[in-house]
Amino acid sequence: MCKTKQSTANLSFLFLGKKNDDHCHRALEFIQKNFANVTYCLGEWGDPLPESIALWDGDYIVSYLSRWIVPEYVIKKAKKAAINFHPASPAYPGIGCNNFALYENASEYGVTCHHMDKKVDTGDIIAVKRFPVFLTDDVASLLLRTYHFQLVLFYEIVEKIIKGEELPISTEKWERKPFSRKEFNELRKITPGMDNAEIGKRIRATNYMKFKPTVEIGEYIFELKTEDD
Repeated sequence: MCKTKQSTANLSFLFLGKKNDDHCHRALEFIQKNFANVTYCLGEWGDPLPESIALWDGDYIVSYLSRWIVPEYVIKKAKKAAINFHPASPAYPGIGCNNFALYENASEYGVTCHHMDKKVDTGDIIAVKRFPVFLTDDVASLLLRTYHFQLVLFYEIVEKIIKGEELPISTEKWERKPFSRKEFNELRKITPGMDNAEIGKRIRATNYMKFKPTVEIGEYIFELKTEDD
């Protein structure tokens, strides 16, 4: 879905987000309420990048839970800034960030706003907001709290744009290379040689709604069922 709201506003935005997500829609509504010239595209995993994006030209690109990797030629179209709101702290770039934080028993997590670059989650960091991870957290609880903090950070950053302020420059750096889909898929695997502690960590880190860890025995692969299923 890709629509454009026309206006004579000084600043123009391209908003890229997740379809059917409440937090994403709140962010989009805030942008639309404060800036009249907003083009937005909302999608799901697997959706092709809308062709109309190639025709966009404006001031800011905002990626908020977007399912697309934005090509460099699109990023360069933003005259002022192309920014992404990443649902993790700089310690967890890439995919499956909250999963790896739970697996590593991280004591804190966070959300990051950063400039977009050719490679995902490598651009200069604008701001970070952190919060604690509790021993009782699972994927669902950590993800929900992450989305709440990310929306607050979004409001804070967009407020600066509304006021005509320069985006902040953080001294924080990404702490590792982005996690890959291959690494995330490996995290979901449980094999007979693992001890109970390792199995428990992997279940905590990857058991979420319809997404389940897998048990691999030889050539056979089974999807794990938990007591909540």
